[in-house]
Amino acid sequence: MKKIIQRSLFLLLISLFFASLWAEEIQLTAVQILGKADDVINAPQDQDLKIKLILIDKKGKEKVREMSMLQKGSDKRLVKFLSPADQKGIAFLSLPDDVMYLYMPAFKKIRRIASHVKNTKFAGTDFTYEDMEAVRYSDKYIPEFIEKKDNHFLLQLTPKEGIKTDYAKLIMWVREDNFYITKIEHYNRGDKLFKIMIRDKIEKIGEYWLARESEMQDLKSKHTTKMIIEEVKLDSEVSDDKFTKRNLEK
Repeated sequence: MKKIIQRSLFLLLISLFFASLWAEEIQLTAVQILGKADDVINAPQDQDLKIKLILIDKKGKEKVREMSMLQKGSDKRLVKFLSPADQKGIAFLSLPDDVMYLYMPAFKKIRRIASHVKNTKFAGTDFTYEDMEAVRYSDKYIPEFIEKKDNHFLLQLTPKEGIKTDYAKLIMWVREDNFYITKIEHYNRGDKLFKIMIRDKIEKIGEYWLARESEMQDLKSKHTTKMIIEEVKLDSEVSDDKFTKRNLEK
């Protein structure tokens, strides 16, 4: 009987010890969780995507556009509209250190996007220039662990000091099994939820995870933009020359 009691006490102590370690790990690894999520989203050396855009207004009316997206690493991205005719040629370039450019073929002019207008919607979509830039969340935000829910880590992200953004905070859902980001709630400076981004149809292509569909919902205007990836090329040795102002006009 005495041995049974001793064994039970020993097992209880072991359980409490590991429970304590787990609780401490959750508090200490919010930064690590976000870092892993950044690594998963930006895992390919480069990405060459063809995307269908569907813009849906509050009455359910749809507009369809097509665009290409090139990305290298986690800090270079080039987006170009392919159709319709009145949008074709519009191009957006995101470079390191918060540098972004927009090319409008109607004016045949490249302009740099200033920090104070990054919250402007990109070409009529529900994605702002800030949403479209290539950047690691870890570079801009400080994460805090909220809870584990539905096989996800929930993180609250607040901007680091000196970061210019219209988002007072983000609430991010990160899958527990592969650290893929599936949902982000965007809160304005009044701490009000006003946009939700959802990634769906997540699949593994080779050694990389990719969401075939993403959508951004604007809760105020009741407008939604869906991105559907139709063609994918990964690690195709995209040249740095693609990510230049000169290439915006091509």
